[in-house]
Amino acid sequence: MTPSPERRRQLLATAAEVFAAQGYSATTVRRIADAAGMLAGSLYYHFDSKDSIVEEILRGFLDELWGGYDAVLGAGLGPRETMQALVTESFREIDRHGPAVAIYQKESAALAARERFAFLAASQRRFETTWLTTLERGGAAGVFRADLDPRLTYRFVRDTVWVAASWYRPDGRHSPEEIARQYLAMVLDGIAVQASEEPDGTAQSIAE
Repeated sequence: MTPSPERRRQLLATAAEVFAAQGYSATTVRRIADAAGMLAGSLYYHFDSKDSIVEEILRGFLDELWGGYDAVLGAGLGPRETMQALVTESFREIDRHGPAVAIYQKESAALAARERFAFLAASQRRFETTWLTTLERGGAAGVFRADLDPRLTYRFVRDTVWVAASWYRPDGRHSPEEIARQYLAMVLDGIAVQASEEPDGTAQSIAE
């Protein structure tokens, strides 16, 4: 009997949680099978190796991420709107694929050194180019500050957004879209209260 797609998705979700919690090297096929409530030999009916399992998890996450990113990039938005949409899509992916994001963050550097996982390095290069292009386009248009190094800004935004996978919970009080909205407010507008103009032209904090 051919395994059902739904059963395969369930096994991949279970394996992703085990890999994210224990690390790739420390995880065995037996441990994944135990978590899935089956014998290790039965898991081989679905996947031929541990490498196959983690590859499918990571490819699935990246394929969906790039599907969302490509839709944003193809929408013809301005630099600020593109930034907003990319950040929002990133949080949606953290919501959908939290364990896969954790695996990617912890394991991709080591895995990418192997030919089988070369797609990880290619995706990282594409990711960097996407964000840098958006930032540079915004700087040239006067939308983003020209005095900030785009690479430093990219690294700040990247790390600020994706580290959220370490604490985000799908059942938390905020939706991915609300978290993205607040992150964008902090990144694009800062956290300091802006000054308002008094009638005589002097600036006064609106917090006073």
